[in-house]
Amino acid sequence: MRDRLRQRPGVKGGPLTGPNPTDRGKSGSKIHLITDRNGVPLSLGISGANLHDSLGLVPLVRGIPPIRSRRGPRRRRPAKLHADKGYDYDHLRKWLRERRIRHRIARKGIESSTRLGRHRWVVERTVSWLAGCRRLHRRYERKAEHFLAFVGIAAALISYRRLTN
Repeated sequence: MRDRLRQRPGVKGGPLTGPNPTDRGKSGSKIHLITDRNGVPLSLGISGANLHDSLGLVPLVRGIPPIRSRRGPRRRRPAKLHADKGYDYDHLRKWLRERRIRHRIARKGIESSTRLGRHRWVVERTVSWLAGCRRLHRRYERKAEHFLAFVGIAAALISYRRLTN
């Protein structure tokens, strides 16, 4: 499952920030996220708020680590990917098909995104947990690497809490 989280504008800006269209053009960042079906973050990324969401899908799918399976070797790719209408592009569907990843992406203007809601609430819940981290609420770091490190720490805490409960 795939989603993103828009950050409030950074205090000092820096790389991977851009004018946020919903925040009157103030610079901000987005956190891109792929989770498993339990809400455990698998892959993270950040980008400027002005970057389209569909551009972040390929690097995130490539960044998924090998997944331990009950039997046999570790899986190198997910079996299925659910995404919202922001990722409804033929080149992304083709790219996923070439890697033998089944996709469920709502089509723009054809079907409503409510059918995906029964699967997407898991990733929406994880995004809200990330938004609850005070350090991620507003980007204070100038360097993108530092901000990505704090996002990784928050994802590790979420993973730890999900796997111990």
